[in-house]
Amino acid sequence: MKYIPLAAIALSLAAVQPVPAEARSLVLAVGGEPDAGFDPIMGWGRYGNPLFQATLLRRGAGLELEGDLATFWELSEDRLTWRIVLREDARFSDGTALTAEDVAFTFNTARDAGGLADLSVLAQARATGPNTVELHLRQPRITFISHLASLGIVPASAYGETYSREPLGAGPFRMVEWREGEQLVVEPNPHWHGGASPFERVSFVFGGEETNLSLARTGEAHLVAVPPIQADWAPAGMRVLHVETVDNRGVMFPMVPDEGQTTDAGHPIGNDVTADPAIRRAVNLALDREALVQLALAGHGRPAYGPADGLPWDNPAGYLPGADPIAAAAVLEAAGWQDANGDGIVERGDLRAEFTIVYPASDSTRQALALGAAQQLQAIGIDAKPSGRSWDEIEVMMHANAVVFGWGAHDPLEIYSLYHSSNAGLGWVNTGFYSNPTVDAYLEAAEAANSFEASLPMWQAAQWDGSTGFGARGDAAWAWLVNLEHSYWVSECLDTGASQIHPHGHGFPITWNLQDWRWTCQ
Repeated sequence: MKYIPLAAIALSLAAVQPVPAEARSLVLAVGGEPDAGFDPIMGWGRYGNPLFQATLLRRGAGLELEGDLATFWELSEDRLTWRIVLREDARFSDGTALTAEDVAFTFNTARDAGGLADLSVLAQARATGPNTVELHLRQPRITFISHLASLGIVPASAYGETYSREPLGAGPFRMVEWREGEQLVVEPNPHWHGGASPFERVSFVFGGEETNLSLARTGEAHLVAVPPIQADWAPAGMRVLHVETVDNRGVMFPMVPDEGQTTDAGHPIGNDVTADPAIRRAVNLALDREALVQLALAGHGRPAYGPADGLPWDNPAGYLPGADPIAAAAVLEAAGWQDANGDGIVERGDLRAEFTIVYPASDSTRQALALGAAQQLQAIGIDAKPSGRSWDEIEVMMHANAVVFGWGAHDPLEIYSLYHSSNAGLGWVNTGFYSNPTVDAYLEAAEAANSFEASLPMWQAAQWDGSTGFGARGDAAWAWLVNLEHSYWVSECLDTGASQIHPHGHGFPITWNLQDWRWTCQ
């Protein structure tokens, strides 16, 4: 990452600070700069707002779906075809009309691109008129509607190799300049169908935590993402904003024994200790998640019990009660784990209850979680060894070691990705090779449901149906730890409106309603 010197930032932004009543520019330091640029076909906007591009649908403050480019949408009775009617006044920021051909091109290109948006279920997107499009699926997939709300539409005539650095869209803003690692400058799209913006220009400053905090303290940024331990110490002229999230952190367990297997890339698979359900259940029982919230998040968060806590497809019946190390120790003893040599760590035969908890060394929050969890597990005789590594190293180690990962989406498709056996070892999703035929059946039934509402009991049963599931009461494929709060320092002169519950990513999700923010000082 390249950092711009603080003095240079201060000089370049001095013209808009402090905030007088007539100020029209906005400076944000929220991080989240995408390494791959601003191409929605390759995943930009998947978590949160694509900023430059419009989507067919968008989620409101309560995550309800509403039209953006679409004025009408319906799913056929066989659940294989989405029919979309587009608004007629949508324009890209160069003034050209957005048509059904652009929508079809975007979806077909995203299907073939192999990016983060998995549209493999799409057979074909087809324009049936200037403002009507049909999306034909290979099989019923109720979560496909989430792509309508996350995939930004690109122009068929202007999409190419440089698009990610020079995005053209029909969203509320257009790019003025992007100096990678330093600053992104945007201005309102004069052709946007949603109305006028109150800001003549918005600058996103990219830098480290200390740079961002300094920008806030010196009045040179109007909204800054801050780490939990700093959140309650807002400088004069700024207020604290805490946003609830499903941006979770948890420990993924390798689910299969170590039998010398490797991935196609030669990465080892399996771990004899974490493959034992008793170990995983004991870990879930022993962890004091409330204490981890205090330790790692300074209290700005809540315990996590699954990948979608509090969302409609979550199943609270699958939650465990609070930390119970006595019950955890009993689970281990019943499975034959005992401290035979008196060193404080239990064994079963020649197998010692020890494993590594890997976390990205650059992430202080995940480090604190790994260290805190490891300390708690010592009390039940499990030796979990925290190890900070680079993401490249984690990619090699993640099929054979427990890893602190983060997820969280406005979409139950993420549950399918994490837990369906077809995704075992595929990318960064089901890295532990989890497989349960009953869970697979529930997930498949959810995707094949007649409506999204009808799918909810199936998602919930996959987590826990009273006898099995992927959750802590069942297979305990993960030990979910915490849900973060996203914390910001915000100028007292800036009204950011209502907040959604945020998905994964402490950065651009705050901008989902940027076009609705307002200055309040007179």
